[in-house]
Order: sequence, then structure tokens, then C-alpha cells
Amino acid sequence: MNLQMRNPPLELFVQKVGSEMFDKGKRAFIAGIADDNGYGWAIAKSLAAAGAEILVGTWVPALNIFESSLRRGKFDKSRVLPDGSLMEITKVYPLDAVFDTLDDVPEDIKTNKRYAGSSKWTVQEVAESVKQDFGSIDILVHSLANGPEVNKPLLETSRKGYLAAISASSGSSISLSYIAAERIIPGYGGGMSSAKAALESDTKVLAFEAGRKHKIRVNAISADEVGNTAAFLVSPLASAITGAVIYVDNGLNAMAVGVDSPVFKDLNIPTHKH
Repeated sequence: MNLQMRNPPLELFVQKVGSEMFDKGKRAFIAGIADDNGYGWAIAKSLAAAGAEILVGTWVPALNIFESSLRRGKFDKSRVLPDGSLMEITKVYPLDAVFDTLDDVPEDIKTNKRYAGSSKWTVQEVAESVKQDFGSIDILVHSLANGPEVNKPLLETSRKGYLAAISASSGSSISLSYIAAERIIPGYGGGMSSAKAALESDTKVLAFEAGRKHKIRVNAISADEVGNTAAFLVSPLASAITGAVIYVDNGLNAMAVGVDSPVFKDLNIPTHKH
């Protein structure tokens, strides 16, 4: 048996709802893009295809390589949108989401050569910079993960490694989770499973609090495919969806066996992120 699950073409999605979603020029800030392979990039492309302006937060040590690759056209093939144009990134901000303010940054990070030449990269400073540059944003996407001890079992994870995973890997208006938040996934350690569980819990609480106070919807995607799902969640079509964890994983969350089980050996299951 050949079972292949496909998403509707992005062109059809944009044609049907793109103009409605972003007819007022929505602006999206996507935290956690450092190349053209991750979920953040896929989300940026879907939002850009629907007409959103894209701002990016990139981890400081990866900033120079990312910006250089953009300038040299290394990502041009990946930037192509359904209409043939290239995705434009209006501005790239240096960002280290582990630190709220400059006072939180330890001296060894401040003097680290990988941070040399960059400034205003803590969460508060980036928020202030974006406000100064653009006034406001309409969409915030959390595509960050920081698990310095992800290869260690939880039993062997240090307090420092655990807290690092928790601090940078949870929270936002659209965030990316993983099935390890509720199932045991061997090898996904270092506190990352705990971080994803915290993220899903925070999604519900923030949906209530931010919804009441600021009329902001908050959702999470537990996914192998993220781009079109994120674009849908920030559109008017999802106006009544908040506090939800949306599974977009080809049914993995419903299975009682692992994806490496022999029962899947003859199935052609796509693994793309778009």
C-alpha cells in the first residue's frame, strides 16, 4: 500500500485567503531564523506569499553568516514564492532570547568574540528596536530552541542546561512544539521535552490572559509541516482559534508506535516543512 498525504498547494491557499489575511499590510516578526532549512523560514515564506512584511530575529553568533548568505544570494532559490518573486526580509535583528535585559547577560557572553560587533540583542532591546523602527507588529512567531544538553537523558541534565532549555524554548503568539511534550521520545533530552510541555501549557494560559487584556490570540503548532498552518492561524479564518495546540504531523500524535517502526517501511510519508 502506498499512502501519501499531501497539503493543498500554497498557490491555492494564497489565492483563496491571502488578500483577506493581509490586505492591511500585516507585519510579522519571526524569532529563530538562521538559515533556509528550519521551520521559521517555512513560516516566513508562507506569510510573505500571503502579503506580510517579514522581520527576523537571528541568534547573534549566527548573524554574520546568515546576513552574508542573504547578500550573496545563497538563499535565493529557497526565497522563491509561488508567484515567482523572491521573499523579502525587511530587517534582520540580532537576538539572544535567553536574556531579557543586558543586566541578565553574564560577562563571559558580553566579551565573547561571537557577540563582538552586535548590540541591542536582548529580548527587551530587540522589542524596543522594533517599536522604534516600525511602531508595532501584527504577528509574532517563536521558532527558537535552545537545548545545550539535548543529547543527555533528563536524568543526567544539569540545572543550567535544563533552565536554558526552558528559558528560550517556550512562549509566543505562534510557537512550535513537538510530540515529546506529551510522549516519551528517546534522545530528545536536556530538558527539551519539559520545555515543550511548558510551552503548550503557557499557550493556554497566555491565550486567556493576552486575549482578555490585548485581544491577542495565542496558539502552538506541533508539527512536521508548519508554513501553511501558521499562515492559517494568523488569518481571519482562524479568528475563533486560540489556546490550541494544532497537530500537523501526518498523524504521528495519534499513533501507538514510533515513526521508525517496521510498519512504516513501505509507506511513502513526506517529510517536507512547507
